[in-house]
Amino acid sequence: MASAPGSPVRVRFCPSPTGNPHVGLVRTALFNWAFARHHQGTLVFRIEDTDAARDSEESYNQLLDAMRWLGFDWDEGPEVGGPHAPYRQSQRMDLYADVARKLLDGGYAYHCYCSQEELDSRREAARAAGKPSGYDGHCRDLTAGQVEEYKAQGRAPIVRFRMPDEAITFDDLVRGELTFTPENVPDYGIVRANGAPLYTLVNPVDDALMDITHVLRGEDLLSSTPRQIALYKALTELGIAKRTPAFGHLPYVMGEGNKKLSKRDPQASLNLYRERGFLPEGLLNYLSLLGWSLSADQDIFSIDEMVAAFDIADVNPNPARFDLKKCEAINGDHIRMLEVKEFTERCRTWLKAPFAPWAPEDFDEAKWQAIAPHAQTRVKVLSEITENVDFLFLPEPVFDEASWAKAMKEGSDALLRTAREKLDAADWTSAESLKEAVLAAGEAHGLKLGKAQAPVRVAVTGRTVGLPLFESLEVLGKEKTLARIDAALAKLAA
Repeated sequence: MASAPGSPVRVRFCPSPTGNPHVGLVRTALFNWAFARHHQGTLVFRIEDTDAARDSEESYNQLLDAMRWLGFDWDEGPEVGGPHAPYRQSQRMDLYADVARKLLDGGYAYHCYCSQEELDSRREAARAAGKPSGYDGHCRDLTAGQVEEYKAQGRAPIVRFRMPDEAITFDDLVRGELTFTPENVPDYGIVRANGAPLYTLVNPVDDALMDITHVLRGEDLLSSTPRQIALYKALTELGIAKRTPAFGHLPYVMGEGNKKLSKRDPQASLNLYRERGFLPEGLLNYLSLLGWSLSADQDIFSIDEMVAAFDIADVNPNPARFDLKKCEAINGDHIRMLEVKEFTERCRTWLKAPFAPWAPEDFDEAKWQAIAPHAQTRVKVLSEITENVDFLFLPEPVFDEASWAKAMKEGSDALLRTAREKLDAADWTSAESLKEAVLAAGEAHGLKLGKAQAPVRVAVTGRTVGLPLFESLEVLGKEKTLARIDAALAKLAA
């Protein structure tokens, strides 16, 4: 059932333009893209947009934008063209109608006149008898008289594919050898009564016409694979397909409560990660770990390292759980791997409206350049930069009242007065000198540095946690630092 040895690798990524792209879809795209690039093969990007009720042009544009943001280049598809254009199913209807006619003429498919009520009734009876409840083949071998009678009743038939009366076995690239028996894979619809082709037809027909060699897709589609293999055999006999592709079914991505991550789960939306400032390389690194690993002891790697090592045989068939905290941690590691200059540029979005709370004229480029190396060591996602550096560009710090209450204990006013005195006399060209000043203030009040710096940090930045304090004071400058300590003392006195 696999592609011929030595055949150039051709894989496809074929999403439907319905809603926002989600991380499970991205993981599928990633594995297909990495597989194609590892084998110097071809990635076909195809849009499955035959569901007019759910598809939208907005979602289509979001898909293209997401692929570009993630860094997935495609060799054939929208915007780049290719020998099998068009690459949107809505523009290929004549092709599907032609294939459906050939399947009917060749006896591989037949017209089914069963009403939905009749199907439901027979299925319920089969369940009650403890038998498989799939389609029972009622219209498989209708006589000419029966067909005329149905037509006289005004029934519009669907087209069903005739499944073989034998088991179908194939070697899944992820799961090994799998067998499906005939009673579990009944005849299935491929064209609606109104003539519209179904996914069950258009997906394998496109794969055949585009000469796809490997189909890497989600585990949820595994049950449809024996149907497609039987259809491929028919398409090959009709001269439409060259081969049956090799299939590999990727493990489920699980969310909270060990349930399959769905589009409705908040953490599933790709837009969420973009808005929070995940790096594409950080997000892809984490998503690659949902079913695959570079090595047992290496979680952090570049996309180039993944491509060099990726083997579909190494994909684990067991469900993979999405862990947002680990995803954030891995993204933080990738942030720290950036050159400082690159980091400063990637943060730009979050340093201006609508994210930044300061006025544009209050932003100071020199201060940003000075604080950026320290900020880079602390943030896990780029959006965290805004609240980490807002104390530099706002006229006054935004006090977190919980932080104020936590830091400003009895005696904090005396400590702040001593710290102000020491800082006033310190060398403001050296963060180490500022540290020594606060340390000396703490010692004067019987406090270690950790306890001594807490009131200073809250007075100056508004928060108990943040960027390295003494480097922050150095960048903020002596005048503003002392003025904020004075303001905190006034607040305490009040």
